[in-house]
Amino acid sequence: MTTPDTTGPDTTGPDTTGPDTTGPEHTPHHTDVIVYGAGGQVGRAVVTEALRRGLTVTAAVRHPERHADLDRDGVTLLRCDITDPAAVAATAPGHAAAVCTVYTPDTPSTDFYRAATNALVDGLDRAGVRRLVHVGVATTLQTAPGTAVHDDPDFPDAYRAFSLGHAAALDLLHDSPATLDWVVVTPPMDLDRTAPGTGRYRVGGPQVLGPRIAQADLAVAVVDELTAPAHHRQQIAVAE
Repeated sequence: MTTPDTTGPDTTGPDTTGPDTTGPEHTPHHTDVIVYGAGGQVGRAVVTEALRRGLTVTAAVRHPERHADLDRDGVTLLRCDITDPAAVAATAPGHAAAVCTVYTPDTPSTDFYRAATNALVDGLDRAGVRRLVHVGVATTLQTAPGTAVHDDPDFPDAYRAFSLGHAAALDLLHDSPATLDWVVVTPPMDLDRTAPGTGRYRVGGPQVLGPRIAQADLAVAVVDELTAPAHHRQQIAVAE
C-alpha cells in the first residue's frame, strides 16, 4: 500500500512547511556531515543547505582541484575515491552522518554503484558512522508493487543501465548490516535545478509520488534526514 503523502518528517498532519530547523533543538549531537559527491549539482545544494542549518561539512570529491570554490567557511574539502573502502574509512571518522550523491561517466553504472555502495557499507562501518542518506533516482521508484519505472518495456535503453546501477545500490543497502541506518531519498523525474526552494515537500514510500521538486527542496529533505532522522533502512520518495 502506498505510504500516505506528508510534508517533511512529520507524517501526522496535512501538508505544511518542513520542520523548523533553525533552533538549537534541531542540532544533531555532532554537527559534522561528510558529503560524498559534493562537487555535483545535488551535492552542492546539500552543502549549501547544511551550512544554512549551521552544520559543519566535509566535502569529499574525486578531484578537489576542480572544486576549489567549495573550500569556504564551514567546509573542509578533501579527496576521496568513493569506490575505495579504505578511502571512505579514512575520510568518514568524526562525522555524525554521511550523504552520498555520486556519479561518474567513466565506469559502467552498475559496476560503479555496486563498488561505491560496498565501499560505503564497509568504510562507514570501520569509521563508526551509522547514518547514511543516499540520493536515489526516480526511475527506481515503483509504478506497481515490485515494478520499477525502468521495468517498463518502453523505457529507453540509453537510461536503463544508469537506473539499474542505482537499483543495485539499493539492493546492497537492504543487505547491509543492521548497524547501518540508511535511507535513500528519491526525487521525481523533474528535478528543477533553477526553481527557488519553498521549504516544503511531500514524502512517501518507494512509489512514484509526484512529477517535480526543486533541487533546493530536495536538499532540504536530505538535510532533514540528517538532523531529525525519520526514515530508516528504506527508500522514500519526495516531491513538491
